[in-house]
Amino acid sequence: MKGLFKSKPKTPAETVRLTRDLLIQLDRGFDARESKREEKMADLGKLIRELKCILYGNSESEPVSEACSQLTQEFFKGNTFRLLIVCLPKLKLEARKDATQVVANLQRQQVQSRLIAADYLEKNMDLMDILIKGYENPDLALHYGAMLRECIRHQIVARYVLESEHMKKFFDYIELPNFDIAADAAATFKELLTRHKSTVAEFLSKNYDWFFAEYNSKLLESPNYITRRQAIKLLGDILLDRSNSAVMTRYVSSRENLRILMNLLRESSKSIQVEAFHVFKLFAANQNKPADIVSILVANKSKLLRLFADFKIDKEEEQFEADKAQVVREIAALEP
Repeated sequence: MKGLFKSKPKTPAETVRLTRDLLIQLDRGFDARESKREEKMADLGKLIRELKCILYGNSESEPVSEACSQLTQEFFKGNTFRLLIVCLPKLKLEARKDATQVVANLQRQQVQSRLIAADYLEKNMDLMDILIKGYENPDLALHYGAMLRECIRHQIVARYVLESEHMKKFFDYIELPNFDIAADAAATFKELLTRHKSTVAEFLSKNYDWFFAEYNSKLLESPNYITRRQAIKLLGDILLDRSNSAVMTRYVSSRENLRILMNLLRESSKSIQVEAFHVFKLFAANQNKPADIVSILVANKSKLLRLFADFKIDKEEEQFEADKAQVVREIAALEP
């Protein structure tokens, strides 16, 4: 007889509502004496997994756009998004992983051609404060970090993070002793400084002094080899981007910046040397070099020409050789 009374499958909106009800109870704290506590945690884990299956599909079926749209609308309408982030520390590990994927996917879901996640986050920016502070908690850092990178796909969210006090914290997060968390923070930092060109250019122009003082001292001069290597690569990406041309001109007019770059050119690591060269060539190519930049280059002329004479990269690359020849010409032609 059992087969006659199969329960009707839940709609995506119902799945969200059931999840929300359990998250509200979890947020208030399930009664510790409640024998059903474990049962409720298991139910919540199952529901979050169902949400993930609706959004991503599974081995048997692809996601259905109508179901995704219903789920997304209900998620943001009833504040389930906030509850999921706030309750993440109380979830079991598997449920945390699934929740992270749900939050990530919701950033890309369109309802009537609109990314409603962006509209929601614009009114709930304090959620970014929770996600960023997650880097200080080893159990949550990678989950919150993955969510954060998806949220800053929205320009309005990236601008909020760039202009917040949190930006200064990234210089410390990148140097955290836990390698995985430091690498995750570095990935988020890179995304913030490369994804939205006009917002980044505006941020760097307004915050030039403190930002590059921190960047130089904490990242480019870090005792950690990986930090230095990533930082010099990212610096090249930032300065060589056309939208940052005003920032680049300012950067290559500083003798302190030139000193740091020349030290990086002398590193034993080939990859750091090569990335440093890509930034150094901007100093050499600047046709309006300030007098103190010229005098440093002239004083080190023979050392630099010797360095570049032996400077090879593993695979022959025409562009690199052409850039090197140009830099050698510029330096050789310098007069005190």
